[in-house]
Amino acid sequence: MSFHSTAAQFVTLASEGGEEHSGNHESLSPYVTGIGAFVILMLLLWITTRFNRDR
Repeated sequence: MSFHSTAAQFVTLASEGGEEHSGNHESLSPYVTGIGAFVILMLLLWITTRFNRDR
């Protein structure tokens, strides 16, 4: 399967999606998702710096 045919299949699949199958839940807020991801990344950064005290 070539890159061009794969890309064409993805474009066709994306255009057939429709409104009822958009994949976004109505209660899923992008702000809550973004803030949650930021908090998780900051927690992982804090944990990583705690284990790297030799620098």
